[in-house]
Amino acid sequence: MTAGTGTFAPRPGAAPLPRMIRAQAALETRMLLRNGEQLLLTVVIPTLLLVLFSAVDIIDTGAGKSVDFLAPGILALAVLSTAFTGQAIATGFERRYGVLKRLGASPLPRWALMTAKTCAVLVTEVLQVVLLTVVAFALGWSPHGNPVSVVLLLLVGTAAFSGLGLLMAGTLKAEATLAAANLVFLLLLVGGGVIVPLAKFPEAAQAALGLLPISALSDGLRTVLQHGAGIPWADLGILAVWAVLGLGAAAKFFRWE
Repeated sequence: MTAGTGTFAPRPGAAPLPRMIRAQAALETRMLLRNGEQLLLTVVIPTLLLVLFSAVDIIDTGAGKSVDFLAPGILALAVLSTAFTGQAIATGFERRYGVLKRLGASPLPRWALMTAKTCAVLVTEVLQVVLLTVVAFALGWSPHGNPVSVVLLLLVGTAAFSGLGLLMAGTLKAEATLAAANLVFLLLLVGGGVIVPLAKFPEAAQAALGLLPISALSDGLRTVLQHGAGIPWADLGILAVWAVLGLGAAAKFFRWE
């Protein structure tokens, strides 16, 4: 006797691809939000910096309220902390412990796994932006500009930092990724125009610092939210170049084992 189609219930086999991506993205998001170190990096530190430097006159940020200068920079820092630092460290250790190797052998394609990770990053960033915006409003923030420009900058900035984070996680050892990602985070926090205006640095260094992705993102957000300008094409172009280079290099050199 031959078993006909539909004899077994439920029928064995892979779930539809969209459902697999949604399930993996939900898992990645839960893991990200349950990690205490990640929450410190992505939520606590940006919030504390926003409150501290807005409430206490530590750095001269120019005319106007400090929060108007700081809030766009802290939003850029939130993208850096999640898309680059947090993702690089988490992916680096998943690679070391063989998690990526095993997931790569599952019915979920590797590109779909990276898509799920990107979705988790975007969900986390939405939560960060909402929290930081509420805190900034409580501190007296008065944003201007088109929200569409802000969303465009955040998306391209996320792509740029994600590419760089995956490149680091896929080429370095986990311990080296941990050290390098945190070091880069600190260096960009200080020298990326987040809390210290680039005008405070020597003129010879300003041009080079202005080409960094964090500088382009924070300056672009500040141009829109503080000054009410349109789309900052120059800053958006810098971010787009970093996104293409980072994602292209990650796709080429990323090692799953």
